Amino acid sequence: MTTNTTTGNTSTEVFSTPSGAMEPTIKVGARVVVDESAYADHPVQRGDIIVFRRPADKDCGGAPVADLLKRVIGLPGETISLTKGSKGYVVINGKRLDETWLPASVQGETFPGPAGTPYNLATSYRIPAGDYFALGDNRTDSCDSRYWGPIPKSLVVGKVELP
Repeated sequence: MTTNTTTGNTSTEVFSTPSGAMEPTIKVGARVVVDESAYADHPVQRGDIIVFRRPADKDCGGAPVADLLKRVIGLPGETISLTKGSKGYVVINGKRLDETWLPASVQGETFPGPAGTPYNLATSYRIPAGDYFALGDNRTDSCDSRYWGPIPKSLVVGKVELP
């Protein structure tokens, strides 16, 4: 975090991106503006890039950071999985998700997280009420909900505003 500003009903903060998990959308070290009041009037939507407080169970190695940013893929109550195989497309409620935000060359390149968890996407997983399933755009280099589960709404800081 570098700056915090409030103007009228809008509160924004500037965050620095600590890793390449969101490349090519957001580069390592890029500063992003986060609208902390974005969800006051409407819910989080699929495709939104959010900043959230680090989940307690997050452990992917490396130095821990307080805040993370990822793209919301699954919404509360939805069932999420991958097409069959060692890697594949994200499937929501039985239908393949059209991830137009990813470059065509990497669409269908999502792989399951570590074995032994219900949310690694190797099998269908129902996202609990009030939680979101978030993935990095750089699926081969992102520690995300496939590793530590869904993100409770209470941890969401705000929505990243891309230029």
